[in-house]
Amino acid sequence: MPSKVYYNSACPVCNAGIQDQRQRMEACGVKDIEWVDVHTHPEAVSEVGASLEQVRERLYVKDADGHLNIGADAFTRLWSQTRGQRWFAKLLRLPVLKQIMRLAYNTFARALYQWNRAKRHW
Repeated sequence: MPSKVYYNSACPVCNAGIQDQRQRMEACGVKDIEWVDVHTHPEAVSEVGASLEQVRERLYVKDADGHLNIGADAFTRLWSQTRGQRWFAKLLRLPVLKQIMRLAYNTFARALYQWNRAKRHW
């Protein structure tokens, strides 16, 4: 079973980030990832046990073993598989930096979610 990335293409910032990451990973030869857009496939959120609004706000990655990574941990998971970004993933797994990254991601994700709602992107 391939890993699955659940993202929201209705958010222009999120979509640009995912498209960039997807290109980087494909350029490295990483092909065993399914990219699931919850904007066009909202029913897919049932696969991660979250609401549509939760997945619109934060990135979700389910690895091949079924382990779920959310938010900053999801990005760290993707970076750890990408040549040129592995060092960054290792750095962000250090205890203090991991907590700072989670706080920064959650703050940014919440603000971005509210901006998207105000702009009526969905």
